Amino acid sequence: MRAPCPDGQGSRMAHGPYRQVERQALAEAPAREPPPWHLVPRPRPRLAIDNPPPPVPASRDLGDILVAGGLLRQDELDDARRSCRGSVLRLGDVLLSRGLVGRGAFFRALARAHRTELVDLVKAPPDVRLIDEIGLPPCLEAMCVPWKRVGDTLILACAFPDRFPRLRHAFDEHGAEVRMVVARDDQIRTILSSQRNEAMVERAETRVPGDLACRTWRTGAAWRVWALLAALIAALLALSPVTAWALLTGWAVLTLLATSGVKLAAVLTRPRARHGPRAALPRAAPHDPRRSPVVTILVPLFREREIAGRLVKRLERLTYPRERLDICLVVEEDDTLTQGTLAGARLPPWMRQVTVPRGSVRTKPRALNYALDFARGTIIGIYDAEDAPDPDQIDRIAARFAEAGPNVACLQGTLDYYNARTNWLSRCFTIEYATWFRIVLPGLARMGFAVPLGGTTLFLRRAALEAMGGWDAHNVTEDADLGIRLAREGFSTELIDTVTGEEANCRAWPWIKQRSRWIKGYAMTYGVHMRDPVRLWRELGARKFLGFQLVFLGTLSHLLLAPVLWSYWGVAFGLPHPLAPVIPGWAAWTMLVAFLGAEAINLACGLIAVSGKEHRFLRIWVPTLHLYTPLASLAALKGLAEILRNPYFWDKTQHGHDDHAEAGPRPDPGVTAPSNPA
Repeated sequence: MRAPCPDGQGSRMAHGPYRQVERQALAEAPAREPPPWHLVPRPRPRLAIDNPPPPVPASRDLGDILVAGGLLRQDELDDARRSCRGSVLRLGDVLLSRGLVGRGAFFRALARAHRTELVDLVKAPPDVRLIDEIGLPPCLEAMCVPWKRVGDTLILACAFPDRFPRLRHAFDEHGAEVRMVVARDDQIRTILSSQRNEAMVERAETRVPGDLACRTWRTGAAWRVWALLAALIAALLALSPVTAWALLTGWAVLTLLATSGVKLAAVLTRPRARHGPRAALPRAAPHDPRRSPVVTILVPLFREREIAGRLVKRLERLTYPRERLDICLVVEEDDTLTQGTLAGARLPPWMRQVTVPRGSVRTKPRALNYALDFARGTIIGIYDAEDAPDPDQIDRIAARFAEAGPNVACLQGTLDYYNARTNWLSRCFTIEYATWFRIVLPGLARMGFAVPLGGTTLFLRRAALEAMGGWDAHNVTEDADLGIRLAREGFSTELIDTVTGEEANCRAWPWIKQRSRWIKGYAMTYGVHMRDPVRLWRELGARKFLGFQLVFLGTLSHLLLAPVLWSYWGVAFGLPHPLAPVIPGWAAWTMLVAFLGAEAINLACGLIAVSGKEHRFLRIWVPTLHLYTPLASLAALKGLAEILRNPYFWDKTQHGHDDHAEAGPRPDPGVTAPSNPA
C-alpha cells in the first residue's frame, strides 16, 4: 500500500531506494505551512566565475571510495589529485574527462561520499512546478533541480554537492528546509532542457536587451529615417536622374576614399618585420593551474554530413589538458543528419553534444546562447564546423588571458584557408581573408577602433560575455555585432598570433549566398547601433565612433554603390553616361586619381598580406581581385533585398566539398599580429 504524501499527492519514492531521505525529511519537518517558494531569491549568474568559493569537503573521501571499490587505481587517483591541486577543478572533472571512471559509477560513489542517495531522474522525474518556483537560472548555474517537496522540506538533486551549502543558505534566509540528493549532471541538463523547453528557448532568443538587439530593429525613429532616406533617393532618381546620379557618385567616391584610407593607415602603422626567428607567444605550462582554466569550445553544427567526423579528429589534436577542455558540439533538435554522423564518431569523454530545441529563428547565435547555459568553462571559444586549429592554440589563448588584464575580454585568432589552390575563387578568397586578418583588423586595433570580430577562433571571458547578454540571436552576423557591443561596454579585443584553417567557399553561387548573409548582418548591426547616435558616441568615444562609421557605413556604401563607379570606366571607351555632358574636368580627373589610388592600395595590401612563405604563390593572383569584387556587390544587392523580405534568414553554407586540412596553414614567418594591439 502506498504511503500518503503530506501534500495530498502520491509519493513515488515511499517504498523506493530513497525512503531514507524522505522519512528523515518528514521526521524533521516542523508542522507549519509551506514557505512562500516564489520569494526564494533568484541569484543572477556569477560574474566572478574565475574565483568561485572553495568546495566543501565531503563526509568521506571520494577517491578512497573509488579505489576501495576497485574502480580506480591508486596511481591514477594520485595523478588526478595533482591535476586538481591549486585549481577550481573537481576530482570528478579529471576522472570523467580522462575516462578513468564511468559516469554512473562515479555518481554512485559521489552520493556515498556525501552520505546521501543517488536518484535516477529518468525513472523518477522531478516536479515541474518546483523548477518554476525556484527559477531556471539558479538551477542552471548550480546544476541542480528541485526534485521533491515533502511537507515543507525541499529535496534538491545536485550534480555538484559542493555547491549545496550555498544553495541551502539562500533557502535558510526564508526559513525553508532543504535536503540534498545526488543526480547525474547529464540527467539534470536533459530534465531542465526538456521540462523547461520554452523558457530556455526564450532565454536563448532574448538574452540581449531589446534596444541593442535585431529582433526590434524596425522599431524606433532610426528605422523610419532609413526608410525615408531610401524613399527620397528613389524619388530623386525618378524626377531628376542627373542630380540623383551626381549625389550617388559623390557619396560613392567619398566612401571609396574612406575605406581605402583605412587600409592605407593599417599598412603604414604596421610594425616592421623582425629579422631572425619570430618571437614566440607565451605558452601555458602543462601543470600550471593559473594558466590553465577550464575552456569551453562551442561548435555549432547544422546538416554537416561530410565535416562532423573530421571535426572530431581535428579537435582531438589540441594539446590542452583534457580535464580543462569542454567541447560542446551544438546541434539542432531536428537535424538528424548531423546527430547521426556524431553518433558514429564515438565522442571522447571531454566532448559532448548539446541539442538545441526549435524556436522562432534558426541562427548560429541562438544556438550559442542556448549552449552557453551548459558550458563549464570560464573562457568560451567558438569554432566552425570546418575548422582546423593549430594544436597549441588553446594553450596560447589561456596563457594570454592569464597575463592580460580583466579589461581584455576577447582574443581573436587569425583565420586562413587550407584549400586556396582549388580554383581562382578560392585563391581570391584567401587573399581577401589574409588582407582582413593580417592587415586590416590589426590596423583597426592599433588605431584604437572597435574590432568587428570573426565568427570563429574567437575566445571570450565568460563573465564579460554573460554580463553583455551573450549573442544577439536574431543577428546573422553576430560576431561583428559582438565586437561593437564589447567596445560599448568598455572591453578591449586583442588579436593573437594563432591560426585556424577553414574551407574557402569556392563555388560562385554558394559564395554569393554566404557573402550576402555577412553584408545583411553588417547592415542590420549598423542600423541597430545607430538607433541612438548620441548614446553610441558617448559609449564608444569619438575615435571608436568614427571607426564604426568608416568600417560599417563605408563598407556597405562602397559595396552597394560600386556599380555607380564602374559605369565611369565606360566613358574611357566612348560609351554614353548620364553625367558625361555636365561633369567638369577637375571632377573627372579627381575621380580618376581616386580610382587608381584605391586600386594601388588594394594591390599593396594584397601583396603584403600574402608575402609569407605559405602564401607567396598567390601574389600573381592579387591583380585579379579587380574581377573578384563585383561578386560582393551582387551579394550586397541580394542581402539588401533579404533585409526587407526575410531579415533573420540564415543562408546556410555547406562545408566539406573541398576539405584538405590535413596539413593546415601555419602563421607566415614575416607576418605577425601585435601581442597587445588594443
